[in-house]
Amino acid sequence: MTAQRFFTHPYGIAASASACALLWGSAFPAIKASYAALDIRPEETSELLWFAGMRFFLASLLILGFLRVLNEPVRLRRAALLPMLKVGAFQTFLQYCLFYFGLSLSTGSQGAVISGTTSFFQMLFAHMLYKDDKLSARKIAGLFIGFAGVAAVNITEGASLFRFGVGEACLLAAMAAAGIGNVFAKEESASIPVAYLTGYQMLFGAVGLMIAGTAFGGVRTFHFVPATAGLLAYLAVLSAAGFVLWNTIMKYNRVGNVSMYLFLIPVFGVALSSMLLNEPFHLFVLLGLLLVAAGIVIVHRKRPAEEPKVGHTG
Repeated sequence: MTAQRFFTHPYGIAASASACALLWGSAFPAIKASYAALDIRPEETSELLWFAGMRFFLASLLILGFLRVLNEPVRLRRAALLPMLKVGAFQTFLQYCLFYFGLSLSTGSQGAVISGTTSFFQMLFAHMLYKDDKLSARKIAGLFIGFAGVAAVNITEGASLFRFGVGEACLLAAMAAAGIGNVFAKEESASIPVAYLTGYQMLFGAVGLMIAGTAFGGVRTFHFVPATAGLLAYLAVLSAAGFVLWNTIMKYNRVGNVSMYLFLIPVFGVALSSMLLNEPFHLFVLLGLLLVAAGIVIVHRKRPAEEPKVGHTG
């Protein structure tokens, strides 16, 4: 079975997209656990950026090293430089500058639920870039339901007060950057091999994160023990595997055909944060989770007459 056939088959899409969602959902408790173990506090912007940069630098080396083992080309091509910088600026640098800072001010559960909005941002950018991926009344209704979920998860339990602070705003902005970064990755994967594109965009994004971290407070080092080194290694592996898988799925499918699977990220993220970090799973978190999931399903639910379209449509 060829890669295209697998990644366009319904079972292949479901298996690979669900695997991505599980990997990305597990990142929320892993990052929060890393902050606690390394004593990285929200106000320590330099440390946050350096830790993010180290994660994606290792992930890029894993991807490029794997290509080398397979005897695939890894030499940086001049023609691919600007496209990879564009993808890296959004999919790694900007997304994770905002994400790491935002998550340091929020719970893993809040971050997981807000991550579900990536699908909505992808829909908006696809509407602007693709003629056959326009917003409809059904999609707009799904968008409103989904963003209502984001609002619900930020209501303080017991006090019934809406809470949307700097952390939540940064997480939402990070998901917007992720959405446009995913669309850019889809466009560029039409002419650049996915693993090659992903490895170098991560490398450039990681260098940018570490430069930004240095600008905020100089070069940072961390005292790693086996547990914290294991967390960093896990985050690097999930990034390498998750982004290569997702960018491959995006290459062979229309944005609207696969984005519905992103609703699994908050499902996995909230469940794992609750189990591993003992975070409360209160009513508003559950309500927000259900609304985000419902919004994404409504946005991407096909009518019986609709036929799936495969391939690049830009």
